[in-house]
This record gives sequence, C-alpha cells and structure tokens, in this order.
Amino acid sequence: MSDKPRWFQTAAIDYPNSRPHIGTAFEKLGADVQARYRRMEGYDVTFLMGNDENTLKVADKARELGLDPQAYCDDMARQFREVWDALDISYDVFVQTSHERHKACCRKFTQKVYDNGHIFKGKYEGWYCPGCEEFKSDKLFGENAGLCPNHKQPLVRRSEDCYYFKLSAFQDRLLAYLKDNPDFVQPDSRRNEMIGFIEAEGLQDLNISRHGESWGIPIPFDPEFTIYVWFDALLTYITGIGYGDDEELFRKNWPADIHFIGKDITRFHSHIWPAMCWAAGIEPPRHVFGHGFVTVDGTKMGKSMGNVVQPLEIIAKSSVDAYRYFFLRECAFPSDGDYSGQRYEEVFNSELANKLGNLFSRCITVGAKGFDAVLTGTGGRLPDKVTADFDAAKVVAEVRVAVENCDYNLALQAIILKVCTPANQYIDAEAPWKLVKGSPEDKDRAKAVIFNVIHSLRIAAILLKPFIPRSAETIYTGFNFPKPWREVSYADAAESVAQPEDLRVTAELVDGKVKPLFPRIA
Repeated sequence: MSDKPRWFQTAAIDYPNSRPHIGTAFEKLGADVQARYRRMEGYDVTFLMGNDENTLKVADKARELGLDPQAYCDDMARQFREVWDALDISYDVFVQTSHERHKACCRKFTQKVYDNGHIFKGKYEGWYCPGCEEFKSDKLFGENAGLCPNHKQPLVRRSEDCYYFKLSAFQDRLLAYLKDNPDFVQPDSRRNEMIGFIEAEGLQDLNISRHGESWGIPIPFDPEFTIYVWFDALLTYITGIGYGDDEELFRKNWPADIHFIGKDITRFHSHIWPAMCWAAGIEPPRHVFGHGFVTVDGTKMGKSMGNVVQPLEIIAKSSVDAYRYFFLRECAFPSDGDYSGQRYEEVFNSELANKLGNLFSRCITVGAKGFDAVLTGTGGRLPDKVTADFDAAKVVAEVRVAVENCDYNLALQAIILKVCTPANQYIDAEAPWKLVKGSPEDKDRAKAVIFNVIHSLRIAAILLKPFIPRSAETIYTGFNFPKPWREVSYADAAESVAQPEDLRVTAELVDGKVKPLFPRIA
C-alpha cells in the first residue's frame, strides 16, 4: 500500500454510438489536467474512464451495421482509446460496461440494494426519450408531450412492468446533504439547480429496469428484466476499482475525490448516485463537478447541423499540445466555450508561437551560439529580476488555486500574462542577441539576461506540465536543471533562486537552430 495520499477521479463514461468529438474530449482534457497536477503534488492517482455500452441505442447501431453488439462495442472502445491516447489523456482504468467483470459486480450491487429493501416491483407509464434513454416527468410535459429538449425528437408514451429504486425515500437526506456540503456539487450554479429541482419537483421513485431485452445486464433476482442503463452506468465508478471482487482495492480508492461530468447529467450524479450509494451502504462521492459545453462558431454541435468536429482533425493541423492549450485556455471549464478555426489560429500564433515558443527559441539560440551553450559565472543566482515586482511564489499560488478549482483558463492566463509576457518584454528591451556581439561588459550583460529568461521558462514549464506536457518537457529539458522532469512539483516553480550554477543549454540543435516548439500557422 502506497504511503502517498490517494486521489481517485473519474470522467463520465461515453455512449459509443459515434467517435468522440471536441465536446466529448473537453471533459477528458479538464479531468486529465487535474490528474496530472495531483500526481505532481505527490498523490497516488487513479483516473477512471470508460464506455457506456449496455444501451438500446448501441444494440440498434450494431444491428444497423450488421455486427454483433459485443464486437461493435469492442471496436468502438478501441477507437475511443485511440483518440484519448492521441490527446495524451493519462487515464489508469478504462471500463467497458459490456464486459463480464463489470456485469458481475453490477449484479452484486443491485442485489445488495434489493436486499436492503430499496428496490420494489411496479408498473410505469410515462413519456420516454429513446435518445436520452430516460423517462421524462409528466409534471414537466403534461398529457400532450412534444419534443425532447435535448434531442429535439418526439417523446414516446411507454407503459411497462418494471422495478423501481426508492429514490423518493432519500429526498430529505439528499436535500440536507446538498445544503450542508457546498463543495459536493460545483460550480455553485449547478448546486443551486440541484437544490431547486428537489424543492420544486421533489424526487420520484426511479424505474431501473427494462423487460424482454436481450442486450444488457440481467437483474439477479428476476432475469426476465435487464438493468436500466443509468443504474448500470453509474456503477462503473466503483466496479472499475474493485467493488464486488477486490475489497482492498475498493477501500483504497473510494469514495471518489471528484466526478467530472457534463452539466446535462448533473442530476443523475447529485441525486440518483448518492442515493444509490447510501442504499448499498457505501459513502457517496466527495465532489461532483459539472463542466460546460463546447459550441462550434457559436452553434451547438450535431450531426443534423453538419458541424461535428473531431479532435484528430485539429491535431493533424497543429499538435496535441496546441489542441490541449486552446480548449483549456479559451473554454472556461465551469461554463461554456466556443471553437472556431480562426480563433484557434489566433491563440496559437499569439500565445504559443510568439509568447512561449519564440521565447524558448531565442534563449536556446543566444545561449548556444553566443556562449557555446555554457552560462557559467552567474553564481546560481538571479543578477536581476525580469520585472521588479515579479514574485514567483505568488504566481505559483495563484495558478495552484485556479487549477484546484478547475478554473484552467484562469491558470493559463496567469502563466502567460505574469510569467511569459514579462519575460518577452524584458528580452525585447535588453536584446541579448545584440549585446552578445559587443564589449565584454555587454556580453556579460547578455549572459545575465538569458539566465533570467531561462529561469522564467523553468517556472513556466513546470506550471504548464499538467496542460501541455510534451512541450513543457521540451522546454525544461532544453537546459540542465538538476531536478529530473518526472519529479518536479509546483513547489519547485516557486523557488526564487535559479539553478544550477553551471547552467547549460542541452537542447538539440540542427544546423545551429533549435526546432520550433510551435511553428506558426500561416
């Protein structure tokens, strides 16, 4: 057992009816930043993701393609992981809900809740959306329901025998929990919505079964029924860490420190999921974070709109780190953001190519050519600061708070404005590429300037590690900083004394030039 503090987080599992688009990927990027940051801070991190496969729409899609549902799910899981790997999403566990281990653990949980008296048989009639795989409240839609607000398709009236989860029995406990634990659901706007829903609508018992379906997980106490997708899907968060067959692993990781989810499924995670946990005798998660959505040129993405954008399309035109940076910088994670090709190029050229990439290239070039890659004689200290009021510890503290609050755009804004921008202004004003050609005094000054800017780059690289890991490593390992890259933490960025005393340029040069970190997009 590790003596490190543990950190368990999840991202919402996805329907594999199509490849992930930039909206789906937005959640995974935000979750990945948190996982990478926590690892830097010394946590033993487990990051869980997966695919939600026991759904009627998956079976219908497989049938449409002439495939066995399991073969279809396995191939889509491969495609999803291909995208996540291309985006450098550092997940540790990937769960497919159609696989036998999840099914077995899911049946144990359902049996436990049934044995505890929280599941009963009844009959259900209501408006149902095939797209959501969810019954809609008659209170909201009345006798003459129209279109699903999410999928813009007609609701279907369904009546069926079913098994209910006694969600209503947990109403008072859930309301008190939401009010007494303000950090349980974040941001605050989502928490207020969840409280308001209970106070206005109340909680109804939940239909958790389907009858006569061959695809899905049979209910253990009545195999004529399969477990309804949401009751099954939420269990991924615990079956993936040992619930039902590895008690030690489960105890190590649970409760989850944070669930990252889309804002449209906050109610499932803040009402149904905690109640399910209590019904089975386990703790609820500690934190649910409902992030915003990404639009394209101000319009919601959709196949009917013809504006679905795939992550790999954008990466092919730039780089994975450019992709990560744009969406984390431009799209506020707690709210909504927008993607446009024009804005992508603007941010890339202005911030990545100019303020970060060019700064790195100039330091490497002047250091390598002007001083044969050796910057000794600086004494391991900063001869002068890049700006008079620069306080590394203060900047690091600001970025740390932003990252822990999932305000990733604010963290990147602080890094660019308070570390990279002053360093660029400083190097422009001092022009070390000119000083290095002058008198011995000028050359010493040039060395001091480059030394200072490299120190700023060291700070930026460490702070950027959770966001753009490949480029941050390239910057850091372009010099002989003594601490190995894999061991750096935010505390290292806050150190006010530059190091080492024999600072050297170690980046590889080709024909006397360093490879551009972010070649400008023309």
